[in-house]
Amino acid sequence: MTAEPASRTLAALRRAVTGIAGGPSILCRLPDAARFTLVPEVAGLDPGTGSGVLFSPDVGVCAFGRTPAQAVRVAQAYRAVGQESSSADDFRCALAVARQALSPEGVFAGEIALVTGAASGIGRACAESFLRRGAAVVGLDINPAVRQVFDPPAYLGIVCDVTDESAVAAAIESTAANFGGIDMLVLNAGVFPAGCNIADLPLEGWQRVMRINLDGNLIVMKACYPLLKQAARYGRVAVNGSRNVTAPGPGAAAYSCSKAALTQLARVAALEWGKDGIRVNIFHAHAVFDTGIWTEDVLQARAAHYGMTVEQYRSNNILRTEIRSQDVGELAAEMCGPLFSKSTGAQIAIDGGSDRVI
Repeated sequence: MTAEPASRTLAALRRAVTGIAGGPSILCRLPDAARFTLVPEVAGLDPGTGSGVLFSPDVGVCAFGRTPAQAVRVAQAYRAVGQESSSADDFRCALAVARQALSPEGVFAGEIALVTGAASGIGRACAESFLRRGAAVVGLDINPAVRQVFDPPAYLGIVCDVTDESAVAAAIESTAANFGGIDMLVLNAGVFPAGCNIADLPLEGWQRVMRINLDGNLIVMKACYPLLKQAARYGRVAVNGSRNVTAPGPGAAAYSCSKAALTQLARVAALEWGKDGIRVNIFHAHAVFDTGIWTEDVLQARAAHYGMTVEQYRSNNILRTEIRSQDVGELAAEMCGPLFSKSTGAQIAIDGGSDRVI
């Protein structure tokens, strides 16, 4: 019989702690501390702060706090007790300092968001928006730069190819070990290939786009589902679709079809996961120019093609406004917040208004 992944045990423990603490907490696993003696009089959880130390025979010692920094301080206090043979009073004093040093801030305090494609562009902006609202954030990306995008302890960057099931599974285990679970998921990883008409589209090019934009997102969704079910305030998923879903362009068959399929996958997930209280919503961005694919040369070439200046091209929509990665990140975060608490399966455009859609 296959043993249950530690991530599921940690997520269930964190959910139980939520019931005691009256709100979500961050979990910090201390597998190396299992050999320490957990003094009964210092074990337990403070309902007022959501911080403390608990022991599980399955996963070892776990420290809790309302914020990642607070959980780390609680863990450090416990490690000091075990390694230096300090007294229970020493631990209680250290724990009191940890509890007072940091108070929860933001609508997502004590919650965890996982963002794919977080090394740059829209993914990085999404991660920043969640961090600003008090969440702990795990960023996945095939680009090693994802490790240094933001500073710990509220952020964890993991190099991961989302099309690799074993790599995604390992990333989920690391997420749970560092923070305790997943409350919110932003599916953002994807590629936008060079334009190619259908008659000239190589099968391997089509399959690569589908593998990343569709299959990779399915892999991440399946891996995160057991943890989203254990989310303190019910799981939330925000999916990066595309304006191409409703208004595809010539030369973008693989991209347009992959995003349309992803949108349909998200809609089915909304139907299937609603029984678990998980809501799944989609945002359709368009012409977000401060991302890696839009170099200055590409912008100038496209603007010239339409007889416009770069500034005119950037705001070529009904509202005559430029859409930035930060705008999209803010929408993704809001979709996971209380404003959308009664919505699932929704599709929201963020494109300044497209006459081809309206």
